[in-house]
Amino acid sequence: MSDIYVIGHKAPDTDTVCSAIVYAGIKGYKAATAGPINEETEFALKQFGVSAPEILENAAGKTLVLVDHNEEKQRVDGAEKILAIIDHHKMNFNYPDPIFIHVEPVGSTATILAKMFSNEVKANKAYAGLLLSAILSDTVIFKSPTTTEEDKKIAAELAQVAGISDITKFGVDLKKAKASIKGKPIADVVHVDFKDYDFKGLKVGIGQTEVVDIEEVYERKDEFVKYLNDLKSSKGYDMVIFMATDIVKEGTELFYSGDASKIEKAFNVKVSGPSVWLPGVLSRKKQVAPPVEKVYLEG
Repeated sequence: MSDIYVIGHKAPDTDTVCSAIVYAGIKGYKAATAGPINEETEFALKQFGVSAPEILENAAGKTLVLVDHNEEKQRVDGAEKILAIIDHHKMNFNYPDPIFIHVEPVGSTATILAKMFSNEVKANKAYAGLLLSAILSDTVIFKSPTTTEEDKKIAAELAQVAGISDITKFGVDLKKAKASIKGKPIADVVHVDFKDYDFKGLKVGIGQTEVVDIEEVYERKDEFVKYLNDLKSSKGYDMVIFMATDIVKEGTELFYSGDASKIEKAFNVKVSGPSVWLPGVLSRKKQVAPPVEKVYLEG
């Protein structure tokens, strides 16, 4: 077995984990995650009979292939030697040596891998199922503005191989696996999908969770506000944002700790408290991180 590890970003989601498993399996590398997997990813792995990868919280001395991310703040601790990057996010990457980089503006890294390794994936039901799960997860069952026609086309092809007759139903079942926050610690909810960004030299954290009933979030609003304020002050953030995204109502209750004027300017809204409802906002990558970064860059 190769000593090359394929790994996604911190706070691993379904795209990052499934993409790592498939790429590693095809190339003969080792799949790993930078932390525990969430309930949605666990649902996908069980559906197609695949074991969770090993957790690699520090990659010092390891050679890595990065999937579903490229920014330094999102990498596993100790990451130094990088062999390749497969991603669908904006590039913010510096490295002293030439390496293989494949980045496309599609809805998920899984879409890219399904094209790169078409023959291998079509011959493997589990690989097809994992990549389908990743696409449905990242595109929010094709509702996210990050969705492309290519994502939909490839998902349909993968579904045939994976034996999934109703893509929408499977996507809803997948999303429901982690949709409830009842009884979960606030820290776990905020960090289930959390990324750090460097906006003009300032540290900004943006977390996101998806729910099917936003009332669960409102019932714990005070807990979210206190946690974000504590996180901001204790970890040196200039701003912390948490997106509670209702996939049924197709919108996000955006909580924040930081300068309210930045939120107002970024989303062209009036803020009267520690959170604001943003209808139609589902994607951190396309609808939240870019406008927030723009406000920071404009100073």
